[in-house]
Amino acid sequence: MGGIAEFRTVVLDCPDPRGLAEFYSQLLGWPVVSVEEDWVVVSDGGSPKRLAFQLAPDHQPPVWPSTDRPQQFHLDVTVTNMDEAERQVLKIGATKHEHQPSEDDSFRVFLDPAGHPFCLCQDL
Repeated sequence: MGGIAEFRTVVLDCPDPRGLAEFYSQLLGWPVVSVEEDWVVVSDGGSPKRLAFQLAPDHQPPVWPSTDRPQQFHLDVTVTNMDEAERQVLKIGATKHEHQPSEDDSFRVFLDPAGHPFCLCQDL
């Protein structure tokens, strides 16, 4: 059964679209495919695997797990070696979040350079 629309892109507000696009390009291995002053896209070839980064000069990152500025959403990415993936994401500019809710280490929470949460999830 078809839907009303086809998914196209997840868009993240940020103060530096090019910088955040470069971070996600390195994280996912997707090239930067479109660059404008206020809009940058990384993709593995098209919908639905596209992330766009939109200029928001007054961007305030979420404060998770607080409800003061909730995360609203986060990205999950799958990795085969959790420790190596953590080393690499820290090297490209991520920050490991102080709150790690997983007791079994099946995922770890990080913040991208603009403060958006994302999780490294162990490939099972």
